[in-house]
Amino acid sequence: MSLLDAFRNFDTDSLASPVQAFSVQVSANEAEVPVHRHRKGQLVLAVHGSVTCQVPDALWIVPPGSAVWIPGGLPHSNRATANARVYFLSVDPEAAALPAECCTLSITPMLREMIRHLAEQPADYPADGPQARLAGVLLEELARMPVERLNLPVSDDPRLRRLAKALAQDPADRSTLAQWADRLAMSERSLARLLKRETGLTFGRWRQQLHLIVALGQLADGVSVQQVSGALGYDSVTAFITMFKKTFGKPPAKYIAAITNP
Repeated sequence: MSLLDAFRNFDTDSLASPVQAFSVQVSANEAEVPVHRHRKGQLVLAVHGSVTCQVPDALWIVPPGSAVWIPGGLPHSNRATANARVYFLSVDPEAAALPAECCTLSITPMLREMIRHLAEQPADYPADGPQARLAGVLLEELARMPVERLNLPVSDDPRLRRLAKALAQDPADRSTLAQWADRLAMSERSLARLLKRETGLTFGRWRQQLHLIVALGQLADGVSVQQVSGALGYDSVTAFITMFKKTFGKPPAKYIAAITNP
């Protein structure tokens, strides 16, 4: 089943119960749901492979062991890697004190299993039954989860959109800020100011964040550290591992092993 087929067949906004879960095993080489929105908030949890969620001002990566929270009413689209296993948790805005902005949440093994169990139950369940009690505990625990920042800030500015698209298509491109400014018919100083104003990051930090997002998606999909390093244009595997470890506290292989086998 593709993500698009799943969303066509599962309208959570029409259900009375405040929390529902469903799962999708992506069978296509790549599945994408175009831009849409729900009245209810949505938690996107990847247990195999990865999902990238795009909202108006950022791209968010969903590697195994984490989940992206998308508040109700926020336009978004989802793209999954091949053979991804994804769980979606739909939450009524009044059901829990969850963040008002899009963010990535750590997910404990207990929470993951609770979501899995809820996804196996009928979506419209009695308000006084065991599913409702499970959903209440799940939401209490979810509200306590640490917030992570696995996102790439983006902008509606057409020049930055062009830059982001080009680097996403070819993350190994090591062109300097001056070279990018020349391609965009801007001065280097103007492009630097634009990036800082629109994303809050310098060009180097912004490109590194894009590399981390690409790397997490590929590593979660089983691509080797050596291949990921090469795909991102690093001169050596050691340089890539050093960059990754500074951000996540562990080298890539140990980080992926920890989140896929908690």
